[in-house]
Amino acid sequence: MKIDIFSDIVCPWCYLGQARMRTALEGHDGGVEVGWRPFQLDPSAPVRDGGPADEWLVEKFGGADKVASAHAQMRALTAAEGLPYEPERTRRVNSIPAHRVVWLAGASGEPGLQDAVVSRLFRAHHAEGLDVSEEETLAALAAEAGLPGGRVREMFASNEGMPEIGASLEEARALGISGVPFFLFEGQWAVSGAQPVEVLSAALDEVAGRIG
Repeated sequence: MKIDIFSDIVCPWCYLGQARMRTALEGHDGGVEVGWRPFQLDPSAPVRDGGPADEWLVEKFGGADKVASAHAQMRALTAAEGLPYEPERTRRVNSIPAHRVVWLAGASGEPGLQDAVVSRLFRAHHAEGLDVSEEETLAALAAEAGLPGGRVREMFASNEGMPEIGASLEEARALGISGVPFFLFEGQWAVSGAQPVEVLSAALDEVAGRIG
């Protein structure tokens, strides 16, 4: 079974969704190939560090109280999955550089590497307050996950990965994806949002039954 997960590194629901899908897969019998695909929640974000994300969120959502409430809700949900979460530390950054690193990990063909890179970048952004648009930071984080930092630097010195990222973003638009995470099973069936593990498990079983 093939699952494409459209997500954005700066999306806390995607961070949660990865953990829940991982738990669902642990209870699933049968081979599953997971691929991570790019989506941008904030394409207008500056290419370099745009400062604390909370400043932008307060303006976007109309007040500090609303942002604090959203943080509290997500902190409870991530804690239930054992995820570190410190949203007050996050930076407003453009996620294209991080998506390029995720693409590179997938292009390597090494099993599990892309998922490991995604996991490391999620934690860096949502729990550690690191700038996941900065190339040297991304190279170091990728190396921690098993993708050589030198290879990441080579990519950033070229246009490598950009056409593929652009094509994936266009595919997301063509599919009508307006929010993430978005789980696409076998290119045909979809589950939208960081659904509970039980919902994701049921989707895995249903698709497995359909494809025999």
